[in-house]
Amino acid sequence: MKFYFAPMEGITGYIFRLAFQKYFPAPEKYFTPFISPDINKILRNKERRDILPENNIGMKVVPQILTNRADYFLMAADCLKEFGYTEVNLNLGCPSGTVVAKGKGSGFLDRPEELTRFFDEVFEKCNVAVSVKTRIGRGDTAGWEKLLQIYEKYPMKELTVHPRIQKDFYKGQVRPEAFATAYDGWKGDLCYNGDIFTKEDYELLTARFPKLSAVMLGRGLLRDPYLIGRLRGEKLPEEKVRRETIREFHEQLVNEYREVLSCDRDLIYKMKELWFYLLDSFAENEKARKRIRKCEKLSEYKMITDELFRGRCIDEA
Repeated sequence: MKFYFAPMEGITGYIFRLAFQKYFPAPEKYFTPFISPDINKILRNKERRDILPENNIGMKVVPQILTNRADYFLMAADCLKEFGYTEVNLNLGCPSGTVVAKGKGSGFLDRPEELTRFFDEVFEKCNVAVSVKTRIGRGDTAGWEKLLQIYEKYPMKELTVHPRIQKDFYKGQVRPEAFATAYDGWKGDLCYNGDIFTKEDYELLTARFPKLSAVMLGRGLLRDPYLIGRLRGEKLPEEKVRRETIREFHEQLVNEYREVLSCDRDLIYKMKELWFYLLDSFAENEKARKRIRKCEKLSEYKMITDELFRGRCIDEA
């Protein structure tokens, strides 16, 4: 089984990826937060820094592109090829209201004719491999089989399915029966994404879908950075070592974000995004969660996190 790190906007940029790769069991691939090309610019400065080869040494990284225009997709793919990338990923999963309103991400899923024209042009002209990450519909699952029929026409490198519709966002149960429809008929490489938080979740998934080639993990890895090691059956360090490793990982992030962010306030808010998930790795975390959420000063933030690393225990997953 191959394990991938899902793109998480605002969190899993190159600074995070390099630190994660250094301290924790590493995935086979990282997918970047999406690049959104337009008529004025293919790569913004932040996006360029994120995909620079020198910022991704030692990792297999796949840039993700968010667009509903084939010409923009092709321009971005050509640009990324110049940086040495051999695969790009199309985002058909983002459920954000602003993205969907523009007919991008999962907002593209209820436009099958436009999507077909998009793929016709992309797969005729694109000179790098194209993979796709998709949800199973926008407002309902009625068109899921039709979407799969569209996807099956094209030589995708891989299809990743998050079995929720756009309106689900990340709430409620995933829909394994919809994933089963893809699993039963898909001829190429197929990756599952959605709600894998523990080894038990993974074992239930692979028992039902034993020929699955890859699993993409997102929130589960942010909650438990050792999750890939657990799923591989690796022997993990004892609790004290794991806690110290997370502390070192955290310190590296803080130090490197301070170099690129404009002020302490931006740094604190950047770290709050991570702690929203990472605190699930700590016992008795609710008090710390409230304090981190409310803190506004870097000195206060450091005091809270120092106390957390000294006085809390990492849960066994």
